[in-house]
Amino acid sequence: MPNSFPVQIRTRQISAGPKKIVYYPQVVQMNNLHLQHFINQPIIQETQSLINLQTGDNPQTVVEMLGTYEIKNNQRDILSILLTNYTYHDRAAHGMTFKRSLSFDLKTGKRLKLKDLFKPGSDYITRLSEIIHVQIKQRDIQLIDDFTVISPNQDFYLADKTLVIYFQLYDITPYVFGFPMFPISIYDIQDIIKEDGPLGRLAENN
Repeated sequence: MPNSFPVQIRTRQISAGPKKIVYYPQVVQMNNLHLQHFINQPIIQETQSLINLQTGDNPQTVVEMLGTYEIKNNQRDILSILLTNYTYHDRAAHGMTFKRSLSFDLKTGKRLKLKDLFKPGSDYITRLSEIIHVQIKQRDIQLIDDFTVISPNQDFYLADKTLVIYFQLYDITPYVFGFPMFPISIYDIQDIIKEDGPLGRLAENN
């Protein structure tokens, strides 16, 4: 199957001053306007949710806010986006950053949850957790508490032939470590992925 033509992305912005600006992506010029709206609405909602998370009940304390995004995958009818929001509050010891990701299967017109990538009934939680355990040991990652298993709806994004599982700051590691990212090759979990699903398409070599 040839690579599908990537969807076109435009950058939009929300600005509340020179040091308070949030950039976010919007899909444009799709033939299917319903699907375009279906993709763009949750992007806007997640962008606003990150802003709300950072400002809380007291937006006046925000000194600086920068929202950015990365397109992690835009091929084979799969769009995967990572949103980042960094905010520094007045008199805080340091700024705080949160990340949110959105992945869409453009063939089915569905926003993907982690479970959607795997065969029904497969114990993807245990399998992915075991791989993460190995990476934690191999990479000598310092943990706040012992890591047990990922959540069923763990944060993730897709990047080429890789599933990346990630955690927020303070979830499992100290702040100084940053965001713990665990790249997992599709070929290491090929026996449990949906062959006709997004990971199956990304695993194809042609």
